[in-house]
This record gives sequence, structure tokens and C-alpha cells, in this order.
Amino acid sequence: MAQITFKGKPVHTTGNLPPLHTKTPDFKLVDKDLRDHTLHEFQGKKKILATVPSLDTGVCSLMAKHLNEFAKKHSQIVVLVISADLPFAQKRFCEQEQVHNVHTLSTMRGHEFGKAYGLLMQDGPLAGLLARSLFILDEKDHVVYCELVPEITQEPDYHKAFAVLG
Repeated sequence: MAQITFKGKPVHTTGNLPPLHTKTPDFKLVDKDLRDHTLHEFQGKKKILATVPSLDTGVCSLMAKHLNEFAKKHSQIVVLVISADLPFAQKRFCEQEQVHNVHTLSTMRGHEFGKAYGLLMQDGPLAGLLARSLFILDEKDHVVYCELVPEITQEPDYHKAFAVLG
């Protein structure tokens, strides 16, 4: 369990982040067309896993747009933006905001991903949603960078994360 803050007030997550240099747990998440996807499908490529509470908020929207611009310039890297938003909301967001270079995935069918990655907020006003984080995975799904953003209303350190990608 980790402690982060939401507008300065403590919030706790369930579970623990996958440690650096370890293989991450596989997952099953839902895309904006209601199809299931697993981490294994993206094996053999470097990946950015970004989690956000909801794409319908300002900071989450900015984060998704920033990652979309990165993905546009680095097509060999898979960028996954994961939230508890329904796939319909994710699809609407991507269409309205012209976000077409990242894969948006939803935890709508269960909290397993959030628990396995130590990102499910268990208390506070956003309980049940994912904490903001940024993971960089290598081609074999090992964690080479991880940031659990300490204050939910702030963006991650993109420069530090992207530097790991070379």
C-alpha cells in the first residue's frame, strides 16, 4: 500500500507497485470498441503504461494529450493510457481531442489491474479509480521505470521517464 495525496489530503492505494527490473503482471483490459486486450499482446515492444483517474479531468486530459504527441513521434513504442472510464467515454475523448496515437484501455470489467499494479485508490473521494502513474516496460515486460505521482492533481515527470527509453 502506498500513500499519495489528492489536493493535499492523504489517499491510500491497494497493493504494491511492481518493483524495478521485475516482470509485470499480465492484465485483461477493455478498449474503446469493447474488445479485451492483454499485456502479452504487446510483447516484443517497449511500452509506456500510463494510468489516470479519469480522462474527463483536466490533468488526465493533458497527460493523455502529451503522451499522444510522444507516441506520434515514436511509433515503435506502444503507449497505453489506462483508466476506469467507460470505453464509450474514452472513445468520445479520443475523437473530441484528436488523440489517436495511444491505446486507451478501461478497467470497467474489474479492479484486478489496479490491485496487481498497486494503483487502486481505496479511500478518499476518488476511491475505486486508478492513481496517476507512469511505467516504462522493456520488450519483455520488465519495469525499467516507475513513477507513482505523489499528488493526483499533478502530472508525472515525463522527461525522466522518456530518458529511460533512450
